Amino acid sequence: QVQLVESGGGLVQAGGSLRLSCAVSGRTFSINAMGWFRQAPGKERAFVAAIRGSGFTGYTDSVKGRFTISRDNAKNTVYLQMNSLKPEDTAVYYCAATRSGGEFDFWGQGTQVTVSS
Repeated sequence: QVQLVESGGGLVQAGGSLRLSCAVSGRTFSINAMGWFRQAPGKERAFVAAIRGSGFTGYTDSVKGRFTISRDNAKNTVYLQMNSLKPEDTAVYYCAATRSGGEFDFWGQGTQVTVSS
């Protein structure tokens, strides 16, 4: 099993920045890739960014150039640096892990990000 705990959410004004952290524990050697997803009120959960074991990263179009996913293997932590935040970035952000590189198997509890206009 893998356990994921997010932190770093909060309230920020439009144009501001936040950094989310995801602490990973358990069978970390089994993880192929890590990702961040978000769910806005009344909407389905959606992909935001992912990072593979190779370091390859991917982003949804709406956050490219503003968000950066990274990891610190020594700390077993994955980060999501969010800059130039917009009100439409308001959502609960979830950290997730996949063993296969496809479907995400493990999920954190989520952290709320609210961007005021």
